[in-house]
Amino acid sequence: MSKHELDHLGVSAFCESMAMMVQAGIQTDEAIELLQSGKHASGGILEEGLKVMKEQTDMGYGLSIAMKESGIFPEYALQMVEVGESSGRLEDVLFQLSRYYADQKTISEKLRNAVTYPAAMLVLIIAVLAVMLVMVLPAFTDVYNNLTGSLSSSTYSYVRWAYGFCWLALIIMVVLAAALLAGLYMWTHGRRASVEKVLRKNKLCASILESHGMFRFTSAMATFLASGKMQDEAVLDSIPMTACEPVEDKLKKCVVHMEEGHSIAQAAYDEDLFEPVYGRMLLAGERSGNMENVLKRLTELLEENCIHEVDQLVGIIDPLLSGVLMFTVGLSLLSVMLPLIGMMNSVI
Repeated sequence: MSKHELDHLGVSAFCESMAMMVQAGIQTDEAIELLQSGKHASGGILEEGLKVMKEQTDMGYGLSIAMKESGIFPEYALQMVEVGESSGRLEDVLFQLSRYYADQKTISEKLRNAVTYPAAMLVLIIAVLAVMLVMVLPAFTDVYNNLTGSLSSSTYSYVRWAYGFCWLALIIMVVLAAALLAGLYMWTHGRRASVEKVLRKNKLCASILESHGMFRFTSAMATFLASGKMQDEAVLDSIPMTACEPVEDKLKKCVVHMEEGHSIAQAAYDEDLFEPVYGRMLLAGERSGNMENVLKRLTELLEENCIHEVDQLVGIIDPLLSGVLMFTVGLSLLSVMLPLIGMMNSVI
C-alpha cells in the first residue's frame, strides 16, 4: 500500500459513512461535503483526498471517478464502487467494502502481532545470551582464578561447556533473527511469493495462508455479487484477490467445472474448496436463493478460523522460545556453578 493511500481502517470508515449517507438519500457531493466539514477533520490524507473529491463531484463526476482522482483509495475499492454505481447498488457495495476492509484490518493486526512477538523474544534472548557471554561467565571465570590461581581441568571443562551452550544458542538465535528480517524485507519489497513458498513447507503456516486466501476470496465474491455481477464473473474477478497460489489453483479448477455447466457452489463442493460443512452451507444457500448472505457468513467463519490459527501459532512459538531461553541460561549457570558447589563441599 502506498504511503499516500488510506489504511484499511480509514477505507472502512469512509465507505461506511458514505453508505449511510447514500442510504439516507443524500447526494454524493453533499455527502462528501459533510465528511469534509466534520469536526474530526484533521488535514490528513483523507482531508486532502476529500478536497479533490469535492472538486470532482462539483464538476458532475461520480463517486468512483472522484475517489480515483483523489489517489488515496486502493484499486479494489475503486473497482467495486464503479461496478456498484453502474449497477445501481452503490449502497450495498459500500457497506460490503466497509466490512471487507474492517476484517482485513483485524487479520493484518493479528498477523503483525504474530511476527512482532517472536521478533521481540528473539531480541530479548540475544541480549540475555550476550550478557551471559560478556559479563556473567567471565565474572565466574575470574572468581575461580582468584580462588585457585588457575582453573583446574575439571573446572575448565564445566566453564567450557557453559560457553559452548551460550555460543551455540546465540548463533542459532541470530540466524533466526536474520531469517525473520530477510523474510520481512522480501515480503514488503515485492518478493511475497518467495516467502510464502518457504512458509508453506510448514503445515500450520500453510493452513494460515490458505485460510487468509479463502477469506479474501469469499469476501471479494460477496462484494461482487452485491454489486450485481453474475456468478461466473464474480468468481473470475475474485480469484486475483486471494493472493495465495494453492487457493488460486483450486479456484481455477472450479472455473473449469463452471464452464461445464456447474454452479460455483457445486464446483466448490466437488473440488473441496471449503471444509465439507462450509461447502454444504454454500450449496444450501444457492438452492434457497440466499447465496449472498451465506457468503457473508462464510467470510465471518473464515476470518474467525484464520485468527484462531494465528493465535495457535503464537501459542506454540511463545513457550518454545521461552523454553529455549530458560534452558540455555539455566544450563549455562548450572555448569559454572557446579565447580563452586564442589569447592564449598570440600571446605565443609
